Amino acid sequence: MQIWVDADACPRAIKEILFRAAERTGVAMTLVANQPLAIPRLKNIRSLRVAAGFDVADNEIVRRLAAGDLVVTADIPLAAAAIAKGGYALDPRGELYTTANIRSRLSMRDFMDSLRATGVDTGGPAAFSQGDRQAFANQLDRFLSIHCRREKGA
Repeated sequence: MQIWVDADACPRAIKEILFRAAERTGVAMTLVANQPLAIPRLKNIRSLRVAAGFDVADNEIVRRLAAGDLVVTADIPLAAAAIAKGGYALDPRGELYTTANIRSRLSMRDFMDSLRATGVDTGGPAAFSQGDRQAFANQLDRFLSIHCRREKGA
């Protein structure tokens, strides 16, 4: 299993949680972005710089993703593509996207896009909070405890 991070929009606090988890578990992690990233000097953490452009990082993550990998992203279409390919997707606010909930999330996203296209101000997401960080850390720990144990044959 590997963790792929859609790193351009990933909050710094979430990256720090991911770095600590990768150091603790030894799981491989790649941060994908269209800009240079500062990452810890650990053999299991690397960054991949892609060209700037719409969905370039997303497409590269999907191309490299293997079944069982985890993608950390707030991008719902990327999460859906990861799930379709047999992977998992975790939102930086702690929601684990699944086959059971991804279609409704895509539908809501498309609906909100339609509203915005007609000029309706739909507002934006709430400010990233300590509760969001905690929800992400808890969900990541649950995920890793299950999936790292599986890989070790337990």
